[in-house]
Amino acid sequence: MGDLRTPPRADDAPATTAKDSEDIAAAARAAQGQEGDAVVAKTVTINRPRDELYAFWRDFTNLPRFMENVVSVDPLDDRRSRWVVKAPAGETVEWIAAVTQDEPGALIGWESEAGADVPNSGRVTFADAPGGRGTWVTATIAYDPPGGIVGKVIAKMFQREPAIQARRELRRFKQLMETGEIATGARTQAQRTEETN
Repeated sequence: MGDLRTPPRADDAPATTAKDSEDIAAAARAAQGQEGDAVVAKTVTINRPRDELYAFWRDFTNLPRFMENVVSVDPLDDRRSRWVVKAPAGETVEWIAAVTQDEPGALIGWESEAGADVPNSGRVTFADAPGGRGTWVTATIAYDPPGGIVGKVIAKMFQREPAIQARRELRRFKQLMETGEIATGARTQAQRTEETN
């Protein structure tokens, strides 16, 4: 009887979730402005059309709705915006970011301008998931943590480290886009008022 072999399958997962270290390295290099002590890349599948997800994300004023540490994003013009983000110990950091790549429905790339409290760059890509399962949203971020390695350790202790936040914020983005709300264990003021009446 002949030897039946299954041809090797190409990995159709996003590069940031790949098991092959070369694919992971390629995803890291995909971040804009290769500066940075740290590169974070996370992917989530969202059951919404990619054009809808791109449009929501491209309106940067929407980002504080699901990014817990983003205090505000104020557009300065069609390509630049001022970001204010929570940092450890009740502090905030600020920077001006400029869009460096913009492909409607597919990609948003950015880089912080000189003088940023936390120099950073990156990109968010939107790709159709196989089998009509929605959209893969991949965020790849390169950043220089303030205080170097000590600052990175402190940020992790306060749950403000970008690798931790990226995973949480993509999960929150998924919840918001699929259900219209973000699940939380906290009771709202309205729920407390309703319970006392």
